[in-house]
Amino acid sequence: YGTMADAEELIHEVHRRGMHIVFDMIFGHTSIEHPWFRESRRSRDNPRADWYIWREGRRARGATRNKGGRPPTNWKSITGVNGWQYEPLRDQWFYTNFLHFQPDLNFRNPQVKEAMFGAVRFWLDKGVDGFRLDIFHAIYKDDRFRDNPFSFRVGQPVDSNDGANQIKKYTMNLPENVELARELRELTDRWSPERVLIGEVFGEHQVIRRYLGSEEGPGEGPRAAPTPGLHAIFLFEMLRFSFRASFFRRILTKFEALYPAPLVPTLVLGNHDRPRWISRIGGDREAARRKARCIALLQLTARGIPVVYYGEEIGMEDGDFPFAGALDPVARQFAWLPRWVARAFGLYLNRDGCRTPMQWEDGPGAGFSGGGAEVTPASPWLPVHPDYRVVNVATQRQDPESLLNLYRDLLGLRARSAALREGDFTLLEGDGVPRSVLCYRREAPSDGAPSDEALLVAINFGRRTATFAPPALAPPALAPDARVLARTSPEARMEGDKLVLPPASGLILGRGIAS
Repeated sequence: YGTMADAEELIHEVHRRGMHIVFDMIFGHTSIEHPWFRESRRSRDNPRADWYIWREGRRARGATRNKGGRPPTNWKSITGVNGWQYEPLRDQWFYTNFLHFQPDLNFRNPQVKEAMFGAVRFWLDKGVDGFRLDIFHAIYKDDRFRDNPFSFRVGQPVDSNDGANQIKKYTMNLPENVELARELRELTDRWSPERVLIGEVFGEHQVIRRYLGSEEGPGEGPRAAPTPGLHAIFLFEMLRFSFRASFFRRILTKFEALYPAPLVPTLVLGNHDRPRWISRIGGDREAARRKARCIALLQLTARGIPVVYYGEEIGMEDGDFPFAGALDPVARQFAWLPRWVARAFGLYLNRDGCRTPMQWEDGPGAGFSGGGAEVTPASPWLPVHPDYRVVNVATQRQDPESLLNLYRDLLGLRARSAALREGDFTLLEGDGVPRSVLCYRREAPSDGAPSDEALLVAINFGRRTATFAPPALAPPALAPDARVLARTSPEARMEGDKLVLPPASGLILGRGIAS
């Protein structure tokens, strides 16, 4: 996976280009091949014997010897199967919250916490600008090893601890996890300039909010200092979006209520665990491209942190990989499950499809590697998607109307616009706005005075052209000096005092932004 010199060069080159780099930090587990685990599994009395979650098995009734017995608790992993793995060398079980070869670290051992915090310090000293915290809600487990309660829910929703017929009461979102977020924030705040912490946390929103800290802080009275927490949490409710204005209207309204400023929601529509949304958005390729432009407009103009999964900016599609020969360990684990059952429960078991190499150009290997049919040390883990000769960065750079150039235009606008980066968000409903249209206003912070910068965003998710006069709350964005700042289609326009939006199109009107 490269050398330390490669990592240092990467950090340097990213900074040289005026960007920041966030590393993926796996706090909760290691591989079974890690030196720590190799030592830990050898015996019960070695220096790292307590670095992982080990437990005696439950003995069968009347048994005089353990010999493994049954799993210590009923705890299931995130994938829905038994999370305990038996180790004959210790005649004990170790817990894996995800896959069987990823044993969970024991954060109740102070040495483990110090070792992981040492890793954080190491990378911060190298110049890393922050961390994505993997499965951060499942670091600590119940120290009394109580069984999780039963649940009728089979699937694993993003906004609940229920799943796989268990309420993960004793394996997820324990109070110690929230305290760990505070400690980690206090550690990273010692570095300047400010670093960022973004957590992967599943659970109900009132639980997620705790990881973001508290404005009031501990104690009572006006001197109570705020309690720090993570800067942001990945919010996954948009992952299974439907291309309807009503869907996004509902989610954005919910996010505004639950994460008001200074909190900032995250706008996540795709990631490494879900099918690429360009492949499930509906319609033929041309229709999907039109819809993708609307999604880009929404994600980069609504209030929140836009999280773009690599390849979305050029419309990369999901690869079509059979389960036979799958490299994804989840697919291998569930190879026995009929595909129709997986589809019925909305399970995406072979994630190879969304993890194909980035398509940089139309040459060998799509510019990601040397390419070619021969397997070499430079060959990628997964093959390149076969459409790379048409869908790639180099080709889209040359096309002013490409999806990539729309992303670049919107990101440039966002960089110049205080309204888009940190401004107020007002959803505009009724007052002549068709139900198929998502319409909102963004205004730059102004400390109560009239804002010098205001924007109106309108996106038609419907199948018919929408023609309407902007609502009464929109005039600040439609002052005489307002102009179209960006649009997804040349046909999206202002005609007189009305907006004209063809199907799957949108635009931004605004004033006060430097070109």
